[in-house]
Amino acid sequence: MLKRRVSRVLATGFLLAVTVSGLSACRTSPTVAAYVGDEQVTVAELQAAIDDRRGDADVDAFAQANPDEFSRRVLTLLVQKEVYAAAEQRYGVDVTDADVRARIQVLLGKDDPDTVFGQLAGQGVTRADVYENVRQQLIRQQLAVDQGKAEGLTDAALRAAYEKMRTSATTVRLGYIAVPDKATADAVLAQLTATPSSYAAVAAKYAGQYTLPEVEERTPDQIPGPLAEQAAAAKPGTGFTVAVPEVGGVIVAFVGPYPSFEESRAQLEQQAGDAAAQAGTALVEEVRTDLDVAVNPRFGVLKEGQLVPDSDGVVDILEDAAAAAEPAPAGN
Repeated sequence: MLKRRVSRVLATGFLLAVTVSGLSACRTSPTVAAYVGDEQVTVAELQAAIDDRRGDADVDAFAQANPDEFSRRVLTLLVQKEVYAAAEQRYGVDVTDADVRARIQVLLGKDDPDTVFGQLAGQGVTRADVYENVRQQLIRQQLAVDQGKAEGLTDAALRAAYEKMRTSATTVRLGYIAVPDKATADAVLAQLTATPSSYAAVAAKYAGQYTLPEVEERTPDQIPGPLAEQAAAAKPGTGFTVAVPEVGGVIVAFVGPYPSFEESRAQLEQQAGDAAAQAGTALVEEVRTDLDVAVNPRFGVLKEGQLVPDSDGVVDILEDAAAAAEPAPAGN
């Protein structure tokens, strides 16, 4: 369970993308890593940010193995922070520390924070980077709602989304349990019908290759052949039994009732938040364009919206930039 959830967390906001759409290579100085409007990210500031992150042993191990990739990532994070600060100022957005902490807690769920953050550190991502990434996600959400680009997470909007999801469902919430005989099957089905929430406990009594431990969302093509026709016709909260010689007994199939609004709230909030954040991305991109962000070409070039090494390769972009900033020896 932990591995499944951590994977979901990594995929839904904690693993920072190094996407820098909108960067250009025009205004350049050997001591400046990037320009963001009237602001600058100097090479010295970039180095300090890198050094600070490398205080974590796991992050440092990643940085040692991927020095230029890590430098480009940190530069991207510093640029992004300036862009979002400008967006906040332009639109009057106010995302508090409490908002960020609450969102991170939702993403973590029951997972151990040290485990999750430890995995991220192994990929060169610090807790502070996670915090900033989540803060930016919330800024995008609030921007979209404030500017009428998304419904937001109001109770009315969530309930409307719930009704739409419930009436247009294309999956079946199916569980099945293999039992030895018809009498046992009838008793198990009666118990599940009377108390749907008992499914996991009942399934645990008959654990095995042909028993699902939990009710699962399944599309019609994912339902085993002997169960498919009846599962499609069964009403939520009911079930049926099928003798299947191949499993050496009887299968009790149970179609779970559709989850209530409160049971679905977390999923609905996630979906609404993601939609609002996506809508807010366009507003942030407008701010980024107006800022005329420019990156020093020593730190990479744009390719498909990402900051990557130039075609000639860069051995050590920070040392290279620092060397370029040094005055030429006298007489040269």
